[in-house]
Amino acid sequence: MMKRTKMLGSVGIVLAIVFSVAVLTIPSEAAAAAKVSAVEGMRYSVAASLQDNLKSLVGKKVYLTLDSGKTFAGLVKEVGNNFVHLEKLDGKDFFDALIRIEDISAVDAKFRDFQR
Repeated sequence: MMKRTKMLGSVGIVLAIVFSVAVLTIPSEAAAAAKVSAVEGMRYSVAASLQDNLKSLVGKKVYLTLDSGKTFAGLVKEVGNNFVHLEKLDGKDFFDALIRIEDISAVDAKFRDFQR
């Protein structure tokens, strides 16, 4: 009986080691298979105005941070001389926003994506 208990304990330890090795190597293999690529049509130009940069992002999802600290996330629908129209706001179904360009302090957009 004692021999059988030691054998079961040894098998348990071996199974634990095999499971640990499998769990630790799967994420590294998945990361190696993933490739980061540029999102087509996404670019900033530091030589251009904020208005021109926003115009290049029409149809893309952006996060606009205002001078007040409030952030709006949505798709850029249209950019005018003084305002940007965001549609399909995150967290607000059926809402759009009209934001003064001069109140925008930062524009965040996704420029890279994973390809598997």
